[in-house]
Amino acid sequence: MAMATTESRAPAAGEDTSPKASIWRNLGFQVAVSMVLGVGIGLIWPEFATSLKVLGDIFLRLIKTAVAPLVFLTVVVGITAAGDVKRVGKVGLIAIVYFEIVSTMALALGLVFGNLLGIGRNLGRLAASDGAAKGAAAAVQAAKSSHTTFEQFLLNIFPDNFIGAFARGELLQVLVISLLFGFGLMALKPEKRAPIERGINTISTALFEFIHVIMKLAPIGTFGAVAYAVGANGTAVLISLAYLVVAFFALVALFIVVVLGAVCGLFRINLFHLLRYIRDEIFILLGTASSESVLPRLLEKLPAYGASKQAVGLVLPTGYAFNLDGTSLFMSLCVVFLANAYNVPLSWEQELGILGIMLLTSKGAATVSGGTFVVFAATVTTTGILPIEGLALIFGVYRFMSIAVATCNVIGNTVAAIIVAKLTGEFDPSRRLAPSEDA
Repeated sequence: MAMATTESRAPAAGEDTSPKASIWRNLGFQVAVSMVLGVGIGLIWPEFATSLKVLGDIFLRLIKTAVAPLVFLTVVVGITAAGDVKRVGKVGLIAIVYFEIVSTMALALGLVFGNLLGIGRNLGRLAASDGAAKGAAAAVQAAKSSHTTFEQFLLNIFPDNFIGAFARGELLQVLVISLLFGFGLMALKPEKRAPIERGINTISTALFEFIHVIMKLAPIGTFGAVAYAVGANGTAVLISLAYLVVAFFALVALFIVVVLGAVCGLFRINLFHLLRYIRDEIFILLGTASSESVLPRLLEKLPAYGASKQAVGLVLPTGYAFNLDGTSLFMSLCVVFLANAYNVPLSWEQELGILGIMLLTSKGAATVSGGTFVVFAATVTTTGILPIEGLALIFGVYRFMSIAVATCNVIGNTVAAIIVAKLTGEFDPSRRLAPSEDA
């Protein structure tokens, strides 16, 4: 028995080349390989490649099974996470106002940036021959016929059955249920609320494990979706996807330097000094693509930058649910990409409506790698206009984009913690480390 224990511990302690650390078991690597194989099959054997669409469709169906419960649980957890806001009054109120302003700016910037670049437009005329484009057009017609008046649209947002909204996949109704349930939960006395919160958090953890299992099938779904897209549309799809990734990284850089830089300048904070202070955490993000991986470190480091522990302890965790700037940028840019790629015209009224939906769905988005994509899938499904077929295609490059998503989320929340601390008198420059200690 002792020998078995020793053998089980040895690889974890000292062998980086063990099967556990093998690159072949890395999901990002598997997705990259599946993309290459899909491209190859699509170019060499287009007739067979188009028949592989079913693999991508199966993956999407499995993703959709998690969408409604994910929206419900993450919104409820996000509201309860902000429960401490009432106890700290001024800090919480200012934090929530700041989150909403900056998140809205991020969503709007993504929509404007995508429209100006015409992201995905060079794929549109090719995708128009695809059945997905016909499905998208039918969805537009269905949306027009089902929501002929504002009164009808408003009425359809509110559910008449708790379970029915989940069963029918009416995600706007699920969002309403989530908000009302979350606020109702907050109205309970702490001793009654605590066990319910623990139960919801436990179920939420189990749901994410369920999603992780589905994500293991992502290479297969990506292979089928990319093979089909290339087989049906040729090399234009590859150019569009590469352009999407480059454009997104440029958008994130623009948001950090211009928007967050301007906000920091307004409150006399040196953004680049702050970025240097958290550079180790940024390097961790570049490797893990998960903002959760640096939360404990930031909770320790930011008080040493000058913000009080109370402000950091409230603003940072709450921001992880309510202030996901990178997620907002990703969702809004990819909405424009899907609309252009599948030739679905969006009026400015529709774009404003989608922006409003994204303001809700982006709240409580999972901060683990891959969670943003699932929340984006919920948004696309909720619109009833955009084709969900494009989700598997975007997932093929999401692994690259998730690095920028996580990095932007963390930088945005770091800036938020310092600024809210300043606004509420919870910032003391004398606590800041000397430059030589900033490492």
